[in-house]
Amino acid sequence: MLDLLMEKVIILGSGCAGLTAAIYAARANLSPLVLEGRQPGGQLSTTTLVENYPGFPDGIDGPQLIINMHDQAEKFGARFSYAEATDLELRNNHVRIKADDEWLETQALIIASGASARYLGLENEEKLVGHGLTSCATCDGAFYKNVPVCVIGGGDSAAEESLFLTRFASKVYLIHRRDKMRASKIMADRVLANKKIEPIWNTVVTKYIPDEKGEMRAVRLRNVKTNEERELPVACVFVAIGHDPNTKAFAGKLDSDPEGYLIAKNLAESKHPGVFIAGDVADRVYRQAVTAAGTGCAAAMDAERYLRDLEK
Repeated sequence: MLDLLMEKVIILGSGCAGLTAAIYAARANLSPLVLEGRQPGGQLSTTTLVENYPGFPDGIDGPQLIINMHDQAEKFGARFSYAEATDLELRNNHVRIKADDEWLETQALIIASGASARYLGLENEEKLVGHGLTSCATCDGAFYKNVPVCVIGGGDSAAEESLFLTRFASKVYLIHRRDKMRASKIMADRVLANKKIEPIWNTVVTKYIPDEKGEMRAVRLRNVKTNEERELPVACVFVAIGHDPNTKAFAGKLDSDPEGYLIAKNLAESKHPGVFIAGDVADRVYRQAVTAAGTGCAAAMDAERYLRDLEK
C-alpha cells in the first residue's frame, strides 16, 4: 500500500530523469516517493549497450544502468512503487496525484514520465526492440558499421536519422509511404544529395524478418500504389515516425505544446508552484539519457529550494 500521508516529493517516472531526480532529492533528505509506472526504467530498459553515457568507456547495458541508478537512489532513502499516475489535481499549497485507485498528496511533484516512441505495431516488434529495431540513431547507429540499415519515416527526424547513419552504415534505405519527403526543404535536399541514402518511395514495411538468433535480418516491403511486395535485407530498422509524450494524466492542467510535450521555464519549473518537469516528457529535440539526467538534477534542486522557501 502507498503512504497516504502528505509527501514532501513525489517523482513520476523511473527512467534517467526520474532516477536522477530521486538521487538528488534523497541526498537532500527529502525521502522522495518514486512512482515507477508500468515500464520501470523507461526507454533505457529496452536498450542493450549504451556507449554514450559519460563514465562508461566500455559501455553499459541499458537495464544495468537503470538498476545502478535505482540502487543509488534507494541507498540514499528514495522509496519506490509500481503505481502509475492517472490523474492530477493542483491545489494552492500542494498537489494531489491519483496513483492507480488511490489519491496521494505531495508538497512538490516532479514529472519525469517520459515519452514513448511510435512503432508500427507489427508482429515480433517488442521482441526485436534492441535487437535490430530501434527509434534512436544517435543511441544505436554506431553498432551498425558497414552494414545496410533502413529508416522509416519522411519528416525532419527521419532525415536527421538517415544523415547521421551514413557515418556508419554501408547503405541507408529511407522508406516512406509518400512520393516525397515531408521534411523541410533543406533537410530533404541534404538527404537526396547523399549517395549513401537510397529513398524507397510509396512504400511501407509490412513485416520484420529476424534470423535464427532473433536479430533483424530483413524487412518485407509493399508498394502502396502497385501492391508489389519484396524483401529488403537490413541489419537494423530505425523507426522515425515520432514520439508521444506520456502526459495523458496532465492534459489541460499544465502548459503543453500542440503535441502534448510539457512546457518548462528555467529548465525544470512548470507554471504551477511546486510542480517540476524533467526528461523526455518536455524534450522533443534531444531525447538522450544524459540530457534527461541533467534536467532530473535541475528538477530536484528546484524542488528542494521550493520546499526550503515554504518553511521560511
